[in-house]
Amino acid sequence: MQAEIITIGDEILIGQIVDTNSAWIAQKLNAIGIRVKQISSVSDDREHILKALKEAHERANIILITGGLGPTKDDITKKTLAEYFGVKLVENKDALANVEAIFRRLRGTTFTELLDVNRLQAMVPENCEVILNRNGTAPGMWFNYDDTIYMSMPGVPHEMMYMMEDSVIPKLKSTFKLPHIIHHTIVTAGEGESYLAQKIADIEDSLPPYIKLAYLPKLGQVRLRLSAYGDNEDFLKERVEDFATRITERVGSAVVAQEDIPIEKAILNFMGERGLTLSTAESCTGGYISHLITQHPGSSKVFFGGAVSYSYELKESVLGVKNETLWQHGAVSEETVTEMVQGALLNFKSDYAVAVTGIAGPDGGTPEKPVGTVWIGVANSEKTVTKKFSFGNKRLQNIERTAIAALNMLNILLKELK
Repeated sequence: MQAEIITIGDEILIGQIVDTNSAWIAQKLNAIGIRVKQISSVSDDREHILKALKEAHERANIILITGGLGPTKDDITKKTLAEYFGVKLVENKDALANVEAIFRRLRGTTFTELLDVNRLQAMVPENCEVILNRNGTAPGMWFNYDDTIYMSMPGVPHEMMYMMEDSVIPKLKSTFKLPHIIHHTIVTAGEGESYLAQKIADIEDSLPPYIKLAYLPKLGQVRLRLSAYGDNEDFLKERVEDFATRITERVGSAVVAQEDIPIEKAILNFMGERGLTLSTAESCTGGYISHLITQHPGSSKVFFGGAVSYSYELKESVLGVKNETLWQHGAVSEETVTEMVQGALLNFKSDYAVAVTGIAGPDGGTPEKPVGTVWIGVANSEKTVTKKFSFGNKRLQNIERTAIAALNMLNILLKELK
């Protein structure tokens, strides 16, 4: 079963908003066994929309459309759909009742008068089945036309999401006999995509046709995603787990997690289960490592906090780095990062600590220490590990690479507990 997603709106094409709807819809479709063939974004233009619908019909059995259903003149999706299907717009009583109910709930607040333009929200192509919008005035519209399902939904994310989960997904599942899709993601860090591919080449070559392996690289990380498609769910799960085990054993220490989660979340889960605590001492990353950690609910059970210490003075006063260490070896050195991580461990009284110091760029480098030079240290009460990295000359990439490398070093140190 093939699907296509079409997002409509000039605001997407000029970069005023980011199309998060398509990614969310694709995840939901994949979870019920529907593969997305293509994602397209088109402008609020009649000809563009008509062409996109015609081309999507040639590729997909299911076409999901978002956007262009508002009450203003630039929202032309309904009219264009009616033209595409060769039908007229008619007033739908249920959709009108929904609009009136929403305005009754808003009575007493601003803009509660039901205008003619709002009543027009109840006008829909006569060949559609209306899917009521419980969170807005624009109804969803389900079409079964020429052996293809078309579903038009509002572009407002929370309206679309509720409509998908409450109505569209159940309707798709009851309309089609869908296969099972089983995914297993292995998160790795510290080894490149090509190196991993070479390492597991024989395992990949032995995959049966119903199981695919995808490499999903990111700065400092690669996700290996096994995907199986078929009718026997238990059989697929068993086969995917078998290949996941073989890959994990082969890749070894580079494995961070056996689920599709960020490296910092895997670390939080591991440390939280064991009652371990963490602190940070950041220079070149400016608190980015702490940000990655604290974006996850429950991080306070593990993360004590840390210091963002760019200056010599803060490195000395907060972390206890010796003045002579800084002046003899510099802030970007093995000696300094060692004292930073040990100072964080001692002063913040955590079980583990991470420290980073480096030259993020674009300036500040020297022939001896060019931009991209980074020292990272991780430690517990029994062991301190330091390592030098040489990244590129792009500041934001250097910050992200440093954070991921530091978390990977921490993950390796934590594995010694297993």
